[in-house]
Amino acid sequence: MREFLTVDRVANKIRQLRQTYSGAFLLVEGSYDKVFYERFVDKLACHLEITAGKPSSKQRAIEILAILETSNFQGVLAIVDADFDRLQNIPVKSPNLLLTDTHDLETMLIQSPTLDKVIAEFASEDKISQLNRDIREVLLSVGISVGYLRWISQSDGLNLTFEGIIFSRFINEKNWQFNELKLIQEVKNKSQAFYLKDEEIQQRLNSEKSNNHDRWQVCCGHDLVEILSLGLRKVIGTNNAADVEPNSLERNLRLAYEVAYFCKTQLYSEIRLWETNNPPFKVLRNDA
Repeated sequence: MREFLTVDRVANKIRQLRQTYSGAFLLVEGSYDKVFYERFVDKLACHLEITAGKPSSKQRAIEILAILETSNFQGVLAIVDADFDRLQNIPVKSPNLLLTDTHDLETMLIQSPTLDKVIAEFASEDKISQLNRDIREVLLSVGISVGYLRWISQSDGLNLTFEGIIFSRFINEKNWQFNELKLIQEVKNKSQAFYLKDEEIQQRLNSEKSNNHDRWQVCCGHDLVEILSLGLRKVIGTNNAADVEPNSLERNLRLAYEVAYFCKTQLYSEIRLWETNNPPFKVLRNDA
């Protein structure tokens, strides 16, 4: 099992680097985030530091930032997934902490024209025309229940397990039809939470869905990629499962994401504003 440095030790590591490095420090949650942001970052002017670890990489990023701020450390910025923070009206407590525009990095990729490029590569035009529905709309309409169930688990302290759930057990591979009751049962089985009543969870889901929250804030990007992966096998494509497995699709989405898309995001504007407010520190390349 991989051992992670404590948040204090990561903060100390950054303080030690400051002795020989005068540029900005950018804290990101994981290795995939680092690979993504590296494409837009001025590598000579900004050092990326991964905060991965327990209890969560996001929480660690926020704690490391707070430790450095307490000692008046200058030139550090953290970017974390928004998750459900906007929906729960959780305030951002530091001008050095920025959130993704949507629920997470993956939903930002799917919301952008990147998805169209990946679909053009793996899907069938004939099957898409037969579907006669907007693919993003399908992903969101199916993913919303999974997203709300994640939120309910978090807000109600249910501690349900979503890692490793098998999406084909509640989504029909042939037509993308979704069965909410089977979703609840799959998550209950994975979590060994047999004491929970299906009807009560369904009522909670219906109650949350009636609030009409922004679906891009509710849906988890990994879930949407799982749903897309299923669709590319039969509904809108003819791919083998191995060719469109979720990790591979996420990699393709990251690779297809262009600088021009990033420049149109709120996150990009907020990074530029941070640079303006924190001279001489710089994060992004001039041509980004």
